[in-house]
Amino acid sequence: MSLDASEEQLNGEADEPGWEVDPDDEWGLAVLATVGRQLKLRREAVGMRVTDFAVAVGYGEALVYKIEGGKRIPRPEYLDKAEEVLHADGLISAMKEDVEKVRYPKKVRALAKLEAKAVEIGVYECNIIAGLLQTPEHVRAVIEARQPPYSPDDLERMIAARLARQAVFERDPAPSIHFVLEEAPLRRQVGGTMVWQRQLERLLEVGRLRNVTLQVMPTNTEAHPGLDGRIELLKFSDGTTVGRSDGAFNGRPTSDAKQLRILELRYGTIRAQALTPRESLALIEQLLGET
Repeated sequence: MSLDASEEQLNGEADEPGWEVDPDDEWGLAVLATVGRQLKLRREAVGMRVTDFAVAVGYGEALVYKIEGGKRIPRPEYLDKAEEVLHADGLISAMKEDVEKVRYPKKVRALAKLEAKAVEIGVYECNIIAGLLQTPEHVRAVIEARQPPYSPDDLERMIAARLARQAVFERDPAPSIHFVLEEAPLRRQVGGTMVWQRQLERLLEVGRLRNVTLQVMPTNTEAHPGLDGRIELLKFSDGTTVGRSDGAFNGRPTSDAKQLRILELRYGTIRAQALTPRESLALIEQLLGET
């Protein structure tokens, strides 16, 4: 590659899609401003000019200026190289976790934050397998199917964000989690046979956890209150609840007592009409055996 081509590639990274700052994400903007300021202060403290630093870390000057100005999300490998070049004694590495979260969409971070605090989680999903239950391969297949498609970086960002929410299963003490899934998506071989088999195996694994209840709504059942879309109910240790439904209140989260009663009634009716947990696991085992 010629020198001019190399410079063009390095400078082009400053405008690479998927690493922009969301202008409506106040927390993310604050994190990147802090990270950029610390990087600049550390670079100046060791007497290194931007030109020399850019060469040392292997990135273009334009990208360095944008990151130090809080206008660009630095890649993890950029921070690793900066840590090494600037001899930062762990200061830069300590910022990687927050920087990684900035890449997750704001609404996904907000949902993950609520799920991380909830003592009880109830989910009804009608068209897909719930995100908390999806395997990495299934997540990728579902997100890749989006039209118009995501850019490669945005694709990885969305996949990472969805999988990060599954940390809820690692919490101690564990929350009580209830799922109701429609039968039809369980029969859809998203990603091909092997990915589908692994997904069914994952459902069996999670469905057998002591703190998880997994139910399936059979396709031959009568109409039920979940036909308008997914429902999620999150209950917290202080007695408060947050609910959301695609088919109610414009899909926005609500803590209004009257609206929550409606959602809880709908969700309770759905659970009553679904197969029992034992019957549900038996159905999933049957589907797995048919592959």
